[in-house]
Amino acid sequence: MDKKNDVQKVKNLSEIVQTDNAESNEKGCMHYKRKAKFVSPCCGKVYSCRFCHDDAESHAFNRKQLEELICTECETRQRVQTNCEKCGIRFGRYTCLICNLFDDDDKSQYHCDMCGICRVGGKDRFFHCEVCNMCLPMQLKTEGHRCVENVSRSNCAVCLEDIHHSRIPCHIPSCGHLLHRTCFEQLLVSGYYACPTCQQSMLDMKQLWNYLDNEISVTPMPNEYENFFVDILCKDCHEESTVKFHVVGLKCQNAECGGYNTTRTQKRTTVNKASSSSTSPGSNNDDAASSSSINRNNIA
Repeated sequence: MDKKNDVQKVKNLSEIVQTDNAESNEKGCMHYKRKAKFVSPCCGKVYSCRFCHDDAESHAFNRKQLEELICTECETRQRVQTNCEKCGIRFGRYTCLICNLFDDDDKSQYHCDMCGICRVGGKDRFFHCEVCNMCLPMQLKTEGHRCVENVSRSNCAVCLEDIHHSRIPCHIPSCGHLLHRTCFEQLLVSGYYACPTCQQSMLDMKQLWNYLDNEISVTPMPNEYENFFVDILCKDCHEESTVKFHVVGLKCQNAECGGYNTTRTQKRTTVNKASSSSTSPGSNNDDAASSSSINRNNIA
């Protein structure tokens, strides 16, 4: 029942958009302005675009398989082409017959042969990285970036949706693992600052590290923890080190890093001879600071 209601809402909204477009001499739907409707190659139904189809149907529209369209000016059904064979109108100011894309809105569209799809933003503002196998902003060509092979062919680690064909802009953190920009922003709002794929910090965390340094300096541990040390691995610089245990966090000992995005690798204890017969301070606290990951939002 809910599915039927959702489908009806999509159809109603599409009709409203198409009515508004008609009043302003524009044709199309909420997704694209164009003067053609598609005959779905999968089910034979007519939709303004593949997204309208996918919103209403339980199966996906493959636009590369499109063979027929209908002119919205003269209603002539015909093969896929740039102009109507009857009235001569152009179906879209931007037309790509490889992707079967028609769009009257100027989005600086261009087709990338290496990506195999059309992109927006202007061809002169992007370059195709053969290792990452995707188009990246031109500034990354001069500033450099960390290549991750076929990175855009994987799904977003947050929403698990496709990235390569997504119309949602992507965010490229320093580690190189792509995220939808909206997903990245939701992570920050939720207090998560590390890449969900590799756990490396996605922001400059120096201000937070300085805050934690100060917290540790004013928060002494009980005497029984004086000689309690633990082994840690830093998720940012990947260096291993041994540090004195502190409940606030476990600081990376790499002088060039000094961050708290760390995790314990194994329990190491060094205790005084006088207390060697007593229980190790960490014996009942293995989980207390097993990780100082920055993926948390409970830091005051």
